[in-house]
Amino acid sequence: MKNIACQLEHSVEAEVSSSFAWSWRTDINNWDDPPAQFQLDGPFAGGSWGTTLLPGQEPLRWQIRDVRPGAGFIIDVPLDGAVVSFEWLFDAVSEQRTRITQRIVLAGDNAAAYVNQVQAGFGSNLPDGMKRIADAMVRAARSTER
Repeated sequence: MKNIACQLEHSVEAEVSSSFAWSWRTDINNWDDPPAQFQLDGPFAGGSWGTTLLPGQEPLRWQIRDVRPGAGFIIDVPLDGAVVSFEWLFDAVSEQRTRITQRIVLAGDNAAAYVNQVQAGFGSNLPDGMKRIADAMVRAARSTER
C-alpha cells in the first residue's frame, strides 16, 4: 500500500482455540462497541459491504477484503483520497490459546488529512478495546462449554 500515513498495532492472547476466535470475531452479532451498531450486507466474505451506525453521524460504509479463513481478514473504510484498513490476525499459540492482532493502517494520497482523527479515535483505545474483545471471546467460549 502506498503513502502510509499512520499504522497502529496491538495483540492480545485469549484462552480460546483459534477456530473459536475466528468464528466468534467474524460473526458481527458479537461486535459490541456502544453506541455503534454494525450491519453486514451479505455473508462475512471478501467483497461484502457493511455499515457502522453512530447516533448523530452519517452511516460509515466499509468493505471486507482479503479473507483468509481461520487466519485473518481486512476491513477497508474508504475515505476521501485515503483508506483506513483494519487487519485482524488469528495465530494459534497452543490448542486453547490464540494471539489476536489488530493492525490499523491509514494510507492514500490524502491520508495525512486523517492522521489526527485515526490516532485520536483508535490509538489510545486500541489496547483496552482488544482486551475487552478477548475477554468477551473467553466468556463466550466458556458459556458454550456448559
